[in-house]
Amino acid sequence: MNAPNPSLVFQTAARSHEGRVRDHNEDSFAVLPEFGLWVVADGMGGHEAGDIASAIIVEEMSSVGVAVAAADQRARFLQRLDRAHHRIRSHAAEHRLDTVGTTVAAMLVFGTELSCAWAGDSRVYLRRKGDLTALTTDHSEVAAMLAEGTITADEARNSPRRNVITRAIGIGPEAQADVVTGVARPGDRFLICSDGLTEHLTDAEIALILDPRHAVAEAADRLIGVTLERGARDNVTVVVIDCAEAGEEIDTDG
Repeated sequence: MNAPNPSLVFQTAARSHEGRVRDHNEDSFAVLPEFGLWVVADGMGGHEAGDIASAIIVEEMSSVGVAVAAADQRARFLQRLDRAHHRIRSHAAEHRLDTVGTTVAAMLVFGTELSCAWAGDSRVYLRRKGDLTALTTDHSEVAAMLAEGTITADEARNSPRRNVITRAIGIGPEAQADVVTGVARPGDRFLICSDGLTEHLTDAEIALILDPRHAVAEAADRLIGVTLERGARDNVTVVVIDCAEAGEEIDTDG
């Protein structure tokens, strides 16, 4: 059986915080480089709901296993996402809960083949050669309005409906996730985050903190730290991933 990433090695730092306002954390994350998979999930529904929904995503992903090709890796991921979707719906029905769901943002790498999958407004970013690119597009009301040109970027950022998402795992009859593909390269730095980060930091600020002169642990700590300094109205989770060529010396961060 092939290894998922024979040509790349990774350094990861993951951090999560309940923020300054919420009394519990509904975010979850998974760091599974042995499967070429990193995931952030941001649950909704309150105690015994949102936290359970995001935890179900992570639990399902733990069984993805080692794929034999990038297409197989994506299929394994989407199969478990569908399974998580129906488990969340069953939990809501069993406990007579109205709205239980979770966003998800995931990065998958097989060899150098990159896939990003997401539902909701958690994001995946790529910093490459000084440029920061969002690899995902929010499933939200303001993102749709921004794409249509009916509001400006500043209006979107300050809209009272900026947190209203239009897609989530556990909501609706079937799981719906978008997937984009590309190539991962040595020197790439990725960020997966919940919207608790992007509510308080602009893309330009994120790009500065993700400067590769800062180690992944330092970058992750700083992203959380700045969010907390600015009030952290929501839970905030970040996963920072560096790619290096196999055989290159690279430290790991727990």
